Amino acid sequence: MNHPTTTTTTLVEPDAFAITADLTQARLPRWAVLLVGVIALGVAGLVTLLTGWSPTGGLVLAVVLMVAGFPLWSMVVEGRRAAADRLATSLVWGAFVVVLVPLVWLIWMVVSHGVSAIDAEFLTYDMRNVVGAGGGIFHALWGTILVTLAATLISVPVGLFTAIYLVEYGRGKRLARVTTFLVDVMTGIPSIVAGLFALALFVLIFGPAIRVGFGGAVALSLLMIPTVVRSAEEMLRLVPGDLREASYALGIPKWRTIVKVVLPTALGGIITGVVLAISRVIGETAPLLVVAGATDSVNFNLFEGRMMTLPVYIFSQYSSPGVVPVGTEGDPPGYARAWGAALVLIVIVMVLNLVARLIGTYFAPKTERRR
Repeated sequence: MNHPTTTTTTLVEPDAFAITADLTQARLPRWAVLLVGVIALGVAGLVTLLTGWSPTGGLVLAVVLMVAGFPLWSMVVEGRRAAADRLATSLVWGAFVVVLVPLVWLIWMVVSHGVSAIDAEFLTYDMRNVVGAGGGIFHALWGTILVTLAATLISVPVGLFTAIYLVEYGRGKRLARVTTFLVDVMTGIPSIVAGLFALALFVLIFGPAIRVGFGGAVALSLLMIPTVVRSAEEMLRLVPGDLREASYALGIPKWRTIVKVVLPTALGGIITGVVLAISRVIGETAPLLVVAGATDSVNFNLFEGRMMTLPVYIFSQYSSPGVVPVGTEGDPPGYARAWGAALVLIVIVMVLNLVARLIGTYFAPKTERRR
């Protein structure tokens, strides 16, 4: 006779075989970087006082101590992996500061020296019959505007049509490869070479005594064209191919597709590239000094007579600053005029860059996210 067997089941607690691990890791407090910075500044200041270093040397030593000390503290507390991350972050911030310091210093120098020279007379008078103090940049300001405008009128059509050919018509063709190579070569041409080329061209046509503002515009256009070509080419390549194919499917010819579809889509980036190209050449001195020459009077005619521009004005005023009147102290009057013109030129470049960003934002393709 079989007797029923009783099976006993032992319940095991769920956490009986669980492996516990401490996943927390010690972290430095957020104020650790400030503490390291204060200690680095204190040590660098002490070394500077004891050794007689300049404040710049002490600041550099403080930055080095901070970049090296913070990762070492992190390695002791947080481990090797976190220390490597701290070191990379410190190097990035250090590189940013290294780049920012000369920029801020330059802007401060120009503003501090040039703002005192700028007034209504400085902006509305030229240098005709001015021997000592007085005078202004009116003739140089208008010369810069006219020469740069003429260079833009030359460069934009040439650069834009070249970019359209490279992107839309020249794929895989030998002429397109040669053109791309020549554009790359022109990108690295020194500005003085462009000025000498324009001077040689005008001398062959008009004679050795020729110095006109239009020659400076031609020289600047040689420097602008590669930038316009490259920026426009990249913007045209960013236009999706589906837009072109949709236009072709509707029976629209290629040239009309480029005008009505491709160019409006890339218009914001193209205009931004053109404005940045203008900002790049507006401060060139060598080609304008060689071709356009210099004058003390206002000249609104690009095709007759010498024409002064702001970069050449700065160079001429600093190289020939004049003489300090007898019985007075201070710098020659030309130095103040040079600093004031430099400040005006920087403001113009800054405004052009802001305009480029606003135009790029306004003409950017409008996208709408649909759920």
